[in-house]
Amino acid sequence: MPTVSVPPSFLPLSAFVRSPMENLRKAVNEIAYAHDHAKLSPLHRSILPVLSLASSLYSLALSLRRSLYGLRLFRRHRLPVPVISVGNLTWGGNGKTPMVEFIALWLADSGISPLILSRGYAGGDEAKMLQRHFLGRSVKIGVGANRAATADSFIKKYGYLDPSTFVDRLRVETKAPSHHSLKKIGVAILDDGMQHWSLERDIEIVMVNGLTLWGNRRLLPRGPLRESLNALQRADIVVLHHADLISEQNLKDIELMVRGIKESLPIFFTRMAPSHFFDVRNINSKKPLESLSNTNVLCVSAIGSATAFVQGMKKLGAVYVDQLEFSDHHMFQSTDMEMIKKRLGELEEKFHSKPVVVVTEKDYDRDPDILKRLDPFEVLALCCEFQIVPNRGFTEDGFKKLFKEILELQLQGRMQN
Repeated sequence: MPTVSVPPSFLPLSAFVRSPMENLRKAVNEIAYAHDHAKLSPLHRSILPVLSLASSLYSLALSLRRSLYGLRLFRRHRLPVPVISVGNLTWGGNGKTPMVEFIALWLADSGISPLILSRGYAGGDEAKMLQRHFLGRSVKIGVGANRAATADSFIKKYGYLDPSTFVDRLRVETKAPSHHSLKKIGVAILDDGMQHWSLERDIEIVMVNGLTLWGNRRLLPRGPLRESLNALQRADIVVLHHADLISEQNLKDIELMVRGIKESLPIFFTRMAPSHFFDVRNINSKKPLESLSNTNVLCVSAIGSATAFVQGMKKLGAVYVDQLEFSDHHMFQSTDMEMIKKRLGELEEKFHSKPVVVVTEKDYDRDPDILKRLDPFEVLALCCEFQIVPNRGFTEDGFKKLFKEILELQLQGRMQN
């Protein structure tokens, strides 16, 4: 069952009915982002020893794995094309997939056919969304846990561009490539690739959720960290996501924190800018953002971090914004739809008007049909544009220029070896 975010005076009985697994997930998440454990409930504190033990075991496994790669007992696979890793240090909500899409579109428009390598969580909702966005583009998407094997199968099928051609095309972005060359793979992009050590990479881009950062700075499962913050030393570029929702002082503090780990790291700011909605019953419909003015909204999401999604809805002029948050990648079931409809009925009775349901594109692509069961309520999917926010010379053009410079140096090193 989901977590419900509503005023204390308006909590329906259904809000307190959760499965044991959902209660555990919620408790672990609250512990991970609590900076003062003294304020945790007795129930939360009771599971801290178990989480601490699990984190210690995870740390040992992480250290062993790192050593095995360092001693070359585990082999790292090198693809014949440049590899771009877009990853993070924490679970969910860091903007990895939007950054992957941004890079892939830019490269495709430069005449370079990218191959996106996705693990494919929960039936591949992110991969499905990207596939829809890339219709008519020279972008390929490979889904599978063994991303080296997935990449090899695509390269065997389509062939690949010589790395020197890659550099030439980035230098002359307006060059129109032949249809034949677009079939060949020019670059591989690892979606959620920072901890995927089995593949060598040429650029390491690390995404950071500016709203939640690194929580209590503990390793999984006591905290949200997949690795210690020292792993930022491997990064070539750090991207602070949701920068538009963070105060200027907090942005400066985060920059100082990151540069305390690696002083030379370039830091870019990004945001998700809402552009329009579409009705889930008609994907070709396009509704302006003003559609939410003077309405009551129920945000329904199963994403890594729903905070930015809900905050964005509050800025669009809705009279009241309610929230139902499910676990990341949750597959909606018929029982979920019934519970959502019950919640909508409660909102309708309270405000004497039909509320509107808003979901993210990722939630839509996970199962486009099940959301239609919420009739007669209107269900809209929010579309957003990933944008690099200019900040003291760190602009979109600056990002692309730095990207080219790093790749050119890496490819020169490849050819010399």
